[in-house]
Amino acid sequence: MNIAPTKTNLFKLRDELRFARQGYDLLDQKRRILILELLNLVDHCVDFQTRIEARLSLAFADLEDAILQMGRLKVHNLAAAINISTNITISQRRVMGVMLPVVHTEFIEHPPYFSLQGTSFHIDGAFVAFKEALKMMGRLAELKISVLRLANEVHKTIRKVNALERIAIPDLRDTVKYIEGRLEENERDMVILMKKVKQRLETKRQRRPLPEGAPNAADY
Repeated sequence: MNIAPTKTNLFKLRDELRFARQGYDLLDQKRRILILELLNLVDHCVDFQTRIEARLSLAFADLEDAILQMGRLKVHNLAAAINISTNITISQRRVMGVMLPVVHTEFIEHPPYFSLQGTSFHIDGAFVAFKEALKMMGRLAELKISVLRLANEVHKTIRKVNALERIAIPDLRDTVKYIEGRLEENERDMVILMKKVKQRLETKRQRRPLPEGAPNAADY
């Protein structure tokens, strides 16, 4: 850094270096927490993806069996008779300053939808499996968006940590050492200069002629 080697600048740079180290510690701690949370969400995301695929496979299998037993037209009419509404609410939670969504899916049902007589139990199985899959899809969307936001924040935090660790802190540390060395060198030069000035003053005083009538040291 192109800074004059003065004590004022030295004190200022020491404060900046202390602040940079504190910022590095906080950002490094934030990075670790974000990575742990990110890995946890990724595991949950994979788990929900697997569970949704399993539920959808079960739902479509029951739907195909119901179509084989009752026919496509009757299944279509039964599906149209289902009276169910979905209420999806989205809130937010904060993790280390990052806003993450929270999706809550609620079903409002108005049974009965159709008569049990003459219908296949596969219809009920498909209905329950589709409903569970839909609810888990809301949770999966929440997890995927959270993963993307946390990954972006982790990337930015890592860049800041690397900038402090590899650029800012080393530059400040080297500049502080440089100014300390220059100030120590100036102090040594000042001490040597003062000694030389003192010696010259003493030499001049010794060579100064004594006034007339003044006692001489050789007379004693």
